[in-house]
Amino acid sequence: MTDLYQLKRTPFHERTSRLCLPQNWRRWAGHIAVGSYDLGIEREYWAIRNGAALIDVSPLMKYLVEGRDAARLLHRITPRNIHRMSVGQVVYTGWCDEDGKMLDDGTITRLGETSFRLTSAEPSLRWLHMNAVGMEVTVTERTEQMAALSLQGPKSRAVLNACCATPLDGLKYFRMAPNLLAGRAVTISRTGYTGDLGYEIWMEVADALPVWDALLAAGNDYGIVPCGILAMDMARVEAGLFMLDVDYTAASHAWIPGQKSTPLEMGLGWAVNLDKPGYFVGRRALEREARDGPAWKLVGLEVDWEGLERLYAEAGLPPQIPAMAVRASLPILKDGRQVGYASTSTWSPVLKKYIALVHLERPHYEPGTRVSLEVTVEHHRRHAPATVVALPFYEPEWKRK
Repeated sequence: MTDLYQLKRTPFHERTSRLCLPQNWRRWAGHIAVGSYDLGIEREYWAIRNGAALIDVSPLMKYLVEGRDAARLLHRITPRNIHRMSVGQVVYTGWCDEDGKMLDDGTITRLGETSFRLTSAEPSLRWLHMNAVGMEVTVTERTEQMAALSLQGPKSRAVLNACCATPLDGLKYFRMAPNLLAGRAVTISRTGYTGDLGYEIWMEVADALPVWDALLAAGNDYGIVPCGILAMDMARVEAGLFMLDVDYTAASHAWIPGQKSTPLEMGLGWAVNLDKPGYFVGRRALEREARDGPAWKLVGLEVDWEGLERLYAEAGLPPQIPAMAVRASLPILKDGRQVGYASTSTWSPVLKKYIALVHLERPHYEPGTRVSLEVTVEHHRRHAPATVVALPFYEPEWKRK
């Protein structure tokens, strides 16, 4: 028996496996997930940017946090002010160890006054229980009992309005509301991982296939396309969104201190609420870093196309563009000295630019700084001119409307 069949299958596998033409599978949190449904990813990528893309995101870890001290627990383990959240609100957050180094990131949804849903990339049950000692709170993992779909793209709202009992026109950005879809109870949050207008649909496993079928039927007039994680990977780079184990290493998995990152280094200063009352894990370390400024920072990089073109022309070649996002470390240099590295790079079809998420030393992470990206041209290392830019690279006006 191969490793492929030892991995878990999502609740949508009966549908996704039949549609996955190249049988292009990827590992995701112990599950097999579709890399792409077609031999290429162009159709799926443009569905995200021009239409509606349906993505199975069930492998996300999901936890139900309930009880009188539910808000207190989440307030303690994250740098967000959880007590200010209203019912139906969703917040994005990272969480840290006592040294202010990131362990994971995800979303918190306030389902009720004393109930929340936390999503994460890594298993977090033990961490939640460790911090809940002495509190009146119950933490239940719901990963295997709950299915999740992401519907992304400018036509996603129209698709949902065609098959939901309650229209989605009034659902604001980073808000959640219960609904009925194909007669099944779901919760729908206006969230996603593509930087476009989009929604995430949460349901019980027993309701997974009817919901999938209803969305495809309703989306038929809007060009809905099932989408794999490779196209989503390209879109999330354009949106300036990072990924665990690709753009940063969980502090609990790092071998050396240099592999660890803080929220401020990852560009999450806006999600570190140092003005919130009380203790939270990592507070003292983050207060020191906020005062002194981060030594490193995740920022954007735009590669100068004409400069890249010249490097290939010198070898008698046209520019070579990767067909998907490259999850590889590429050195960044300033005046011949390495000052950082790219963790993910990709060609952006919508922007017509080669872009990257890069980690740079202070002061080189300031927008407008001219640096160079190491590229390999015909087996030789070359350096393409590039400019540091603020994130995100792409944010359409309809994303928040």
